[in-house]
Amino acid sequence: MPKGSEALTNARKEEILNACAALYETMGFRDITIRDIGARTSFTRTSIYNYFQTKEEIFLALLQREHEAWTADLEEIVRQNESLPADAFADRLARTLEKRACMLKLMSMNLYDMEVNSRLENLVAFKLAYAGALKAVRGCLEKFFPRMTAAEIQQFLYAFFPFLFGVYPYTSHTEKQQKAMELAHVEIVRFSVCEIVRSFVLKMLSASC
Repeated sequence: MPKGSEALTNARKEEILNACAALYETMGFRDITIRDIGARTSFTRTSIYNYFQTKEEIFLALLQREHEAWTADLEEIVRQNESLPADAFADRLARTLEKRACMLKLMSMNLYDMEVNSRLENLVAFKLAYAGALKAVRGCLEKFFPRMTAAEIQQFLYAFFPFLFGVYPYTSHTEKQQKAMELAHVEIVRFSVCEIVRSFVLKMLSASC
């Protein structure tokens, strides 16, 4: 374990978030407890309360980490490319989200509970990460599509970020959900994250460029 209180704190927070993320892959948000998370760490369950007061704060920190990682990927697109046509940009943007299944799932299913049951300082930290992602997408649009006006960029952002809240439900279905749709005679159209995001981004860009 790293020496020094700050390094130790950061390492333990990361271990808690990693444990939470692993559980979230196979369990529902409401089923996961701090006891479950603590059982996957190398320290006592009660030690978690030194870093997070509620389960929701742990998940909110996980969502913050996901946004920070996504922002880093978006900034890398800007660094690596002098220019991109609409179809190439839509593909690269879609692929950054293909890696963020945890982020998309949390946004679509559990954001309200996380925000309501977290301390203000934790919520502010998350909102700063969210703002960073907004800024990164804006930076991509400003660089690759210089003919877009400020109003058009704002319109894109106002459509794109709410759209993200619906990506997970449209690309991930449980067996029970699929069975219900079959019995209700609702056609199941299967999309990957990459496909649905790429299509949406291209439609938005074609309306502006």
